[in-house]
Amino acid sequence: MEFIHILYILISLVLLWKGADSLVESAARIAYTLGISQLVIGLTVVAFGTSAPEFAVTLNAAIKGQANISVSNVIGSNIFNLGFILGGVAILQTIRTNARIVWRDGMVLIATTITILFFLWDLHFTRLEGIILLSGLIIYLSSLFIMKEEPDTDIELEQATRKDYLILLGGIAAVVLGGHLLKEGAVGIAESMGVSQWIIGVTIVAAGTSAPEFVTSLMAAIKGHHGISAGNLIGSDLFNLLGVLGLAGVLSPMTISEQARGSLLMLVGMVIIVVIMMRSGWQLSRKEGIFLVTVNLLRWVGDYLGHGG
Repeated sequence: MEFIHILYILISLVLLWKGADSLVESAARIAYTLGISQLVIGLTVVAFGTSAPEFAVTLNAAIKGQANISVSNVIGSNIFNLGFILGGVAILQTIRTNARIVWRDGMVLIATTITILFFLWDLHFTRLEGIILLSGLIIYLSSLFIMKEEPDTDIELEQATRKDYLILLGGIAAVVLGGHLLKEGAVGIAESMGVSQWIIGVTIVAAGTSAPEFVTSLMAAIKGHHGISAGNLIGSDLFNLLGVLGLAGVLSPMTISEQARGSLLMLVGMVIIVVIMMRSGWQLSRKEGIFLVTVNLLRWVGDYLGHGG
């Protein structure tokens, strides 16, 4: 069985890198052709596509009545995105930011996170609260397209063709499937080595569902499409909180564990720190990336020790 799991991982790496390459290039050309900024397409189409694994896991758990899995997947994925993914990309390639992503999208992310902290502090998530979150997503997305921004790239791009829209969808499908195969292969190998289910859940599963965001944002940063890179990660977090969690609440009101409060406070702190970092020098530097990754490693160690090994 181990051979098939190794094969899964090898196939997943090809799908992730080739899919992300196609996704980023086609998204950049489509944004240029439609006359909108790469930031907007990163915050919307690309973010929605790379958030697909979180959608699947969270909604499936909500429908089955597994409230803690549903909520913890969203909160955990966002902490993972802001720490390991955003930090990891910044370590490998500095991410440039701008006033729009800090003062508009960063502030929306902070406000959204604090709102969810308020909603979930009583350990109950109602259908009305889910509707409020979904409404917030609709208002936010509508405002992005109403305030149609001009293309913001210095890179010479070609006009998009019909083929680019198919490539965009194919790229999204490839990175989502790649993330799934990476998770399945890694879980299979970990189980054969006797690693506990809990450790697998908080490490490999989290990494697998976040692999599309990481590879797509890294590829975009390397190619100089910083709007897509930063927009993908901020947009994915907003989709997770407003869209995924909101829809889960509408489908099935939830009661969650007290442990959620600590994770929620951690998420609020991470969001505020990241937005401050994006403002300082209008970039996320390698040192800031190292800090974010370190904080998340310490959180993992704390979770592990708190779980009693």
